[in-house]
Amino acid sequence: MPFRTLLSRAVVVAAFVVMTVAALPRPANAQDGLQPLLQIYAEELAQPSRRTFGAVADALLADGPPGMVNFLRRFAAREVVQRPEDGLFFYAQDAGDLVRLIDVDTGDAVAEVSSRAVDQIRANSGVRRVIAAALVPFELNAPDRARREAALDAISRSADASQIAPLAASIAQEPDPDLQARKERLLLLLTAQFGADRPARLEAIAALGGDTSIEARSVLNQLTATRAEVASILPDDANIARVLTVGMDLTQAEAYAALVDAGLAEPAQTPSELRDVLAANIVEGRVGGVPIGRLSDPAARIAAYEALEQSGAVPPRAAPDEAARAVAAHVFYDRYILDDAEITTAAQDALDSTAQAIATYQMADLVLDGLSLASIFFLAAIGLAITFGVMGVINMAHGEFIMMGAYTGYVVQLFIPDYTVSLLVALPLAFLVTFGAGVAMERTVIRHLYTRPLETLLATFGISIALQQLAKNIFGTQARPLTAPDWLGGALQFNDIVGISTIRVAIFVLALIFLGVLLYILKRTRLGLEVRAVTQNPGMAASMGINPDRINMLTFGLGSGIAGIAGVAIGLYAQVTSEMGASYIVQSFMTVVVGGVGNVWGTLAGASLIGFLQKGIEWFNPSNTLAAQTFMVLFVILFIQFRPKGIVALKGRAAGD
Repeated sequence: MPFRTLLSRAVVVAAFVVMTVAALPRPANAQDGLQPLLQIYAEELAQPSRRTFGAVADALLADGPPGMVNFLRRFAAREVVQRPEDGLFFYAQDAGDLVRLIDVDTGDAVAEVSSRAVDQIRANSGVRRVIAAALVPFELNAPDRARREAALDAISRSADASQIAPLAASIAQEPDPDLQARKERLLLLLTAQFGADRPARLEAIAALGGDTSIEARSVLNQLTATRAEVASILPDDANIARVLTVGMDLTQAEAYAALVDAGLAEPAQTPSELRDVLAANIVEGRVGGVPIGRLSDPAARIAAYEALEQSGAVPPRAAPDEAARAVAAHVFYDRYILDDAEITTAAQDALDSTAQAIATYQMADLVLDGLSLASIFFLAAIGLAITFGVMGVINMAHGEFIMMGAYTGYVVQLFIPDYTVSLLVALPLAFLVTFGAGVAMERTVIRHLYTRPLETLLATFGISIALQQLAKNIFGTQARPLTAPDWLGGALQFNDIVGISTIRVAIFVLALIFLGVLLYILKRTRLGLEVRAVTQNPGMAASMGINPDRINMLTFGLGSGIAGIAGVAIGLYAQVTSEMGASYIVQSFMTVVVGGVGNVWGTLAGASLIGFLQKGIEWFNPSNTLAAQTFMVLFVILFIQFRPKGIVALKGRAAGD
């Protein structure tokens, strides 16, 4: 046979073999690209479901090339579409009125079509969370910080034992200190929950003791989760959390219901249910052989039902004495879901340590709340304490001076948009405005009523109503904003339990400043000397050349001015309305009366007592602040019965009376 003929036949055979091999079905692999593998799961990708997509994502990542990570990321971002005629998947780009289709393997633009020509695949939030969890091992070392942070968020939402190894490996490579600290903390939580190395797991659980964060408590609660069980005897091989005592830990009815649920006893039957069953089984004037006329007797009804029960006409039921005997014959207990006693014991010890830390932090938070409220009461009441102590005037319009100060701050912010500058201007301006209003009120009304306290009370009450109405006429009935600067807008958060807003810290500092200023004025200045002299004995002070009339005027103006500054401070976190002063007048009077009139230290003591006591009462019933205020009024009434001059009694006008 010629060589050329043999060569041609060999070429034909080789070509046939190549075509045959190429026609054979082959499993998808990384060299085939994304599209063939995507077509295997085309139905699941076209209609993704949170319950089934986890297995699909794991399979795609296990069998697919590196580009599969980018595909799933863009799939979650809703950037993937499917072409209906051939079922192929593409990345979608906006091209004006059209959609540009990008090949998932090459990244080349394939075509530009109408949005109606392709099916938009919309992954819901549940599917996106599944994808985020599946991508965690690939995203922990991503170059983009946002992607690494998103991976940590996914771990926090869906913790899994498989995440321990990639998370631990990524810590040393993490360039961001904050993310590195977060990774170390997540690794601690994962190790405590799923760790395979027993000593490391126990060490991680012990490290969570005293950690008050929600994540740590969640892990410990899962490790110490229990379920209620019942048995005839306590099983030796069970990890028992505690044995329940009937009558203390659960009632007789609850215990019997547990027996019924466990299939260890027949359902109990109420008298009405017994009557209905008997009525449904009346045959020729008898029920179970018992005449109807005898069924008024409870014993006869029970006998009739037992006869029906023996005949199989009704289901068995437990009599009251049978229920008691069944409960007494069984033991009720809580069993740890986790059978490892060493792990549950360590977790319970850590949880007990956390509970003690929480109690300590709650007490610290209560102290901070009490200090904050006490500082507010002190600011609101110190002006009233000065006027009441020196002049003996019950000024029911004191709250309206607080309101005037708050509105002064609001007006200043209308003209000065910089909130820091406006606050610095508003504080002294509020003092001047309310100081002038207080002097005018003292000169026109109060000075004529010094010897008539009841008429003073009625007159100042009328002035308070008039000032409220005037504020409504000028500013309206809507609440006006008094905005705090940005540096006062945050909060000091020490942990998940203890925290306080920055504005309340500022009010506390302002109260301390006022305390120091007032003490300096009263102890180190001539005005303070004259005020103390008039307070202790006005007649003797007048004989020494002091003008009590002038001192009363300045004192009333000073107290009103301080109320104005308090109004600016209170208005930064409370609503500025015409009635805002009325909310503080009662607490102000309680503070003054309890602390001791006319004394700065007494006002401080009264504000502290009222503030801490109110917060303590609210702690027992946090949903009802009105009840706390009611109890506070009752406390004040009882307190003044035993100490009518207050905590810090002042030797004042009584010495001259």
